[in-house]
Amino acid sequence: MHALTDSKVLVADKLFATLDTTVRALKPETKPRVLVSDTVGFIKKLPHDLVASFRSTLAEAIEASLLLFVVDASDPTYESQLEVSRNVLCEIGAEVVPSRLLLNKIDRVSVADRAALGAKHPDAILLSVKSREDVAALRETIIAFFEAAMVEDQIVLPYAKQGLLGDVYENARVLSEGLQHHRPDHEGARPARRHRAPAKNPRRFVSSIADRSATA
Repeated sequence: MHALTDSKVLVADKLFATLDTTVRALKPETKPRVLVSDTVGFIKKLPHDLVASFRSTLAEAIEASLLLFVVDASDPTYESQLEVSRNVLCEIGAEVVPSRLLLNKIDRVSVADRAALGAKHPDAILLSVKSREDVAALRETIIAFFEAAMVEDQIVLPYAKQGLLGDVYENARVLSEGLQHHRPDHEGARPARRHRAPAKNPRRFVSSIADRSATA
């Protein structure tokens, strides 16, 4: 979390240092922004008095666009921990959310074991958060995931609706801008703005802006 967002979040080598979900923007920021949400890890036989609080922190997992399973590759019990994580997410209906497996602390793994991990988990990302190159590569992987789910469209805003520009820049990446001239009996020249919108209902975003720009 800290490596991806350059944020000052609590890091402690103990269980349940916090049950709060932390949300930060991916840094350097992208357009639109990618939000990274961190939650507690998973353990077997969770104490009953923590079950409700523990599960409440997972509510955002169902709404996520991408889940990252961060595993300590140097831990010999990582597979059982990963199984617990996936089972709990399955119970709350989050198994349909796209996911990537991150085998962290790879710097603590021998060359032979690293090769074995790569063979067992060919789609996993092997990394060490201590490596700037690994963190940068992970960031690019995350961005590429969202890039693949974007569409290009065009929005035409009348001058009277320039207040909507904030929404456009917040929810899309503007590729170019230009003036589109109309007949004198219309509203005159309008700035035409091409953008890329997130594919998670991109048409809804475009339709929303179009409807609001047409409202008197």
